[in-house]
Amino acid sequence: MNREVAVKRVSETSRQGWKEFISEVCIISRLRHRNLVQLIGWCHGGNELLLVYELMHNGSLDTHLYRPDFVLAWPVRYEIVLGLGSALLYLHQDTEQRVVHRDIKPSNIMLDASFIAKLGDFGLARLINDGRRSHTTGMAGTLGYIDPESVLAGRASVESDVYSFGVLLLEVACGRRPAVVHENGDVVHLVQWVWDLYGGGGILGAVDERLRGEFDNGEMEYVLVVGLWCAHPDRGVRPSIRQALNVLRFEAPLPSLPGGCLWQPMGRRQIL
Repeated sequence: MNREVAVKRVSETSRQGWKEFISEVCIISRLRHRNLVQLIGWCHGGNELLLVYELMHNGSLDTHLYRPDFVLAWPVRYEIVLGLGSALLYLHQDTEQRVVHRDIKPSNIMLDASFIAKLGDFGLARLINDGRRSHTTGMAGTLGYIDPESVLAGRASVESDVYSFGVLLLEVACGRRPAVVHENGDVVHLVQWVWDLYGGGGILGAVDERLRGEFDNGEMEYVLVVGLWCAHPDRGVRPSIRQALNVLRFEAPLPSLPGGCLWQPMGRRQIL
């Protein structure tokens, strides 16, 4: 094919590795979207489980968001969150059989040579049948990005993906990880911190200081508020991905959120 590719080797001896290999082959091979990493081929012979993808020249989002020698410009960050939202809209509402990704986080958002975001790693993804509130059994994902209700109930749903999307929006805007442990042992949870600033009328105080004020205030406010909306503790209040994306694109007004602190962490062991 005369093209550059990335090859992912999955552990054949791991039961979880085999399950994730099957999930990626069965799910992502049927999906086509500009904001999804394209699966080109696979191999399960010769004691190898291999997945072949298009090569993403700029690696993953987390490597750029936290590089000490590089600041990811706001216009690039804004396009990244719009691209991820488009990918999730496709998975949740525009495919023949809806898909829950279950592991949305910066290390699974890949960037091509033009810094276009593409969602990858469908090893934990599941197909669902009965609409937006369908759920899968068994908790999966990365702590810090998992809906607290999923931690307690041991299940994931499209609402859980929306929660993870909300955390990621805040992370991209603030340049902070979902939870930070200070030297004295105190844990600062990103969602809680932004809720407090929002309640005090100073949400733009959450913006990544490394941007040095070089951002569009309207875009930033929309990303932060939609992040809180998506990460609302009551999953019944959270928007669909379509609703969130409409606001991020300035096609719908900002939602009115309660000013007080509503989000409660599920405990240090579960969130970190």
